Amino acid sequence: MAAAVASSSTSTSQQTDTLKAATFQRLHPRIYLERFLAESVRPDGRALEQARDITVNVGSITTADGSSLVRLGDTTIVCGVKAEIAEPELDSPNEGYIVPNLDLPAICSPRFKPGPPSEEAQVLSDRLNEAFLASKIIDLSSLCIHSGKAVWVLYVDATCINYDGNAFDAALIALVAALRNTHLPKATYDEDTGLTVCSRRERIPLQINASPLSMSFGIFESTHLLADPTSFEEPLLDTTVTVVLTDKGELVSATQVGLGGTGSQDVLMSCIGIAKRRLAEVRPQIYRS
Repeated sequence: MAAAVASSSTSTSQQTDTLKAATFQRLHPRIYLERFLAESVRPDGRALEQARDITVNVGSITTADGSSLVRLGDTTIVCGVKAEIAEPELDSPNEGYIVPNLDLPAICSPRFKPGPPSEEAQVLSDRLNEAFLASKIIDLSSLCIHSGKAVWVLYVDATCINYDGNAFDAALIALVAALRNTHLPKATYDEDTGLTVCSRRERIPLQINASPLSMSFGIFESTHLLADPTSFEEPLLDTTVTVVLTDKGELVSATQVGLGGTGSQDVLMSCIGIAKRRLAEVRPQIYRS
């Protein structure tokens, strides 16, 4: 009886402490984070330079030409590829198109409001497109069906279904995984009729030249480098640095978002080094498809 009472008292005390911590976190988020960082740990228990776990599943959307589901911690992205046939640009008669897009709907987080795509979603979509172009993920000429007449257009649409920070890294993994899972029907252009005929049986995988991976870092008060920031940490950061690498470890780009400074060139080099080590760890998992 006494043991049961003691256990109940301990449980009640723990619940009270948890409630107090949650209330303090909401009212004083910056001080809350500072106290954790003073002990070289983050609120979710990670080390400062430690990224969250990644899980990747492909092929779950049967109506798409390629698909993926990616979890980066609690941030979850679903992505589908839809291929359509269109005429090429006049100045690029032998090249198709890739159109990446990221949607951050209100259902994924109270941070986002219902309505048209937010400015943040549009900016992230532009950055994803830049990563595609810079890494040359696909030779656009491989999407040509018939020069000057018909090419493939790949709409690569990613939707965040749960947001806990760092949507860019999760979305890039999801888009690349979906493209690697994509198979297009064999297409033939008939010059006599001007029509393109697609095979119902024969499907051809995309020719993937590179599989870019990004790793983002937040800088807090110009002193702490936080890898893979969460939704709690993001609003408190001075700036964010994103490093994009190919699957071979080659640097594609290193960009800064935000008005804060990175501190020094050493910080950027540190980010690149951490990103390369991260790539070596996760490459077998996310590029196995």
